[in-house]
Amino acid sequence: MKTIEKLFKALADRNRLRILKMLEARPLCVCEITYVMGIAQSSVSRHLAILRDAGLLEDCKTGQWTIYSLSGVKDDAVATLITSMRRWGKDDSQIGADRAKLRAVRKEVLCLKR
Repeated sequence: MKTIEKLFKALADRNRLRILKMLEARPLCVCEITYVMGIAQSSVSRHLAILRDAGLLEDCKTGQWTIYSLSGVKDDAVATLITSMRRWGKDDSQIGADRAKLRAVRKEVLCLKR
C-alpha cells in the first residue's frame, strides 16, 4: 500500500507530471528540464528526487551529467502507470509547448553556458 501511496503523491503535482511527459520524449539532464520548465534548478531537483523515490525515474551518471529517464519495469504498479501515462495529455497545450521547447535544446550546449 505504501508504494501505491508514494506513486499517487508523486503524480499529484503538475510540475512532476510535466517532467514525466518530457521524459517520454528522451532521457534528460536537470539543465534541460530547468530550461523547459522555467523554474529553479533546486525545485527541479526536488521534483526529480520525489519521482525517483516513487520508482518512476532512474538516473545514470554520464560524464558531468546525471541523466534521468522513465523507470524500467520493476514494479507492476509503476509499469501500469507509466504505460497509461503515455496516453494522457496528448492534446494538452502545456505538454505540447514543453515538447516544442525541448526539441530546441541540448544539454551539451545548454549546460556549458552555466
